[in-house]
Amino acid sequence: MEKVEKGDPVSGEVSVLKESAWYLMLVCVACGAGAGWLVTLLAHWLVTLSWAPLQGPAKLLTSVPEPWLGVGGVVVGAGLGLVVGFIAVHESLSVSVSPGRVVLGVRDSSQEFGRDEVALVVRDGKELVLLGPEGMEIAREGCNLSWARLAEVFVEHGYRWADEDPYREEFRRWVPGMPGLPEGADALLRAREAARKKEENSADARELRGELLRLGVVVRDEKRRQYWRVPVGG
Repeated sequence: MEKVEKGDPVSGEVSVLKESAWYLMLVCVACGAGAGWLVTLLAHWLVTLSWAPLQGPAKLLTSVPEPWLGVGGVVVGAGLGLVVGFIAVHESLSVSVSPGRVVLGVRDSSQEFGRDEVALVVRDGKELVLLGPEGMEIAREGCNLSWARLAEVFVEHGYRWADEDPYREEFRRWVPGMPGLPEGADALLRAREAARKKEENSADARELRGELLRLGVVVRDEKRRQYWRVPVGG
């Protein structure tokens, strides 16, 4: 999962942590194949129960003779798993850390932050968060990497690490029209809520998070709800 590159002329030794693309693909394909096989078993079971739902699709599926039904279920499941695997690789986070900078890569794009921009690195649930000197959030990304290894690497390179967001208690649940938000922030939060209902981590939602940060509003998501805070120095 991790590789170390040495000799960066600008920032010194670089530690790069990322998920193995081959491992992700293998897991997704294996899970898809297993699910496809289980679907064929479920279909055989359903046709034995006159009261069970989906009798039509189950009878249609079991009309395919063996071994073609079993093989077909595994192949189709593996194919779907392959698609999910490509999505998982595309969505996975890579973290590059050196004494002079941090680079976060996801979705064929990257964000680079100088050492003086990163005051604290935080684990917030399943998300990696970078905070600036005045508590303003500068990055937040979903992360499936080893938290212990991440903490170790950041500390090795001289960054401060926290296992919990020190500003968590300052977040307030957003409801439309609530007071305390900068002008224009409520409309952005409304638009972001609509975007997240269509797709939880959509490009629109990410872009609107960036617009809110420009207004000095930090947003975090929990159980399909939006929470916000305005840093004192923001």
